[in-house]
Amino acid sequence: MKHILKISTIAAAGVLFFGVTTAQADSLTIVSWGGAYTQSQVKAYYEPYTKKTGIKINSEDYNGGLAEVQAQVKANNVTWDIVDLELSDVVKGCDEGLLERIDLSSLPPAPDGTSAKDDFIPGTLHECGVGEIIWSQIIAFDKTKFSGAQPSTLADFFNTSKFPGTRALRKVPRVNLEWALMADGVAPGKVYEVLATEAGVARAFKKLDTIKGDTIWWESGAQPPQMLADGEAVMVSAYNGRIFNAQNKEKKPFVIIWDGQVWDLDLWGIPKGTKNLKNALDFVRYSTDTQRNADQAKYISYGPVRKSAAKLVSKHAETGIEMKPHMPTAPKNFKTALQNNFEFWADHNDELNERFNAWLAK
Repeated sequence: MKHILKISTIAAAGVLFFGVTTAQADSLTIVSWGGAYTQSQVKAYYEPYTKKTGIKINSEDYNGGLAEVQAQVKANNVTWDIVDLELSDVVKGCDEGLLERIDLSSLPPAPDGTSAKDDFIPGTLHECGVGEIIWSQIIAFDKTKFSGAQPSTLADFFNTSKFPGTRALRKVPRVNLEWALMADGVAPGKVYEVLATEAGVARAFKKLDTIKGDTIWWESGAQPPQMLADGEAVMVSAYNGRIFNAQNKEKKPFVIIWDGQVWDLDLWGIPKGTKNLKNALDFVRYSTDTQRNADQAKYISYGPVRKSAAKLVSKHAETGIEMKPHMPTAPKNFKTALQNNFEFWADHNDELNERFNAWLAK
């Protein structure tokens, strides 16, 4: 794959090691994003792990970010054992001492003996996080809402005259600013170079101004497909797995626009100070081996982070649909893809959030 990040250097000191599973605790609390995504984790990871070890998994949902992790760590009252995090939050959480460091050399090798370091796609391992899946944010629409020409590009999302109707976007600047620039003609490879300038930020907000009056905002990943289903919006931004689930399990007339998809990855992170550290590390090790990594793709259209697992992606467990064409990284879907620049957002998230919220309030 192109546009891949380099693997972070592992800190020499203070590194933790994976231990053999022991029943020090009879449960682990794992926090993720809910919906079809968490259900894919339940089927591929949680239930098999409980069957293997007897350790119960308590599953909780959240809306992302580090606020709750930070509050627990600062209060010395950590109740979450493992959290599904975006890469930018892993980087920030590691820098701020909110996450445990992990000995990546203790991750299981591929079935053919290839080391984990060489088997994981570059950029999906971090000293405080172990990659699980590659996912993307896409535009989707309800095809029954357009009787003539149907939208097919990112620019169409911003074209309210040709494709009228309410849009829905996630209530954060990340991805929205990138999309605004791409829709305004900036090539994917130049997006972050432009966005790093004041003129580029102003240009992105000016483009968002063109659809602001036709846009509603979502905060939970479950909302976009529901907004389409209820007719609240005719076009939405969404996580590709949520739309796949609505299309193929619920038989909704939704279409994904892959043009301009912004791809990212999720990683397991462990809050600093968990009382179940040994079992938390063991779960991370178990759930990111080759077979488990491939198994998740049986339930949702997110791509494995292990090269050896990608070869094992097969059919959907319930519908029998061949899953490889639905992966964000499928060649036909990946032509105009943009990789989320975690370094940019680690550096600029706070200031752009403040500016975005001020723009919303106007």
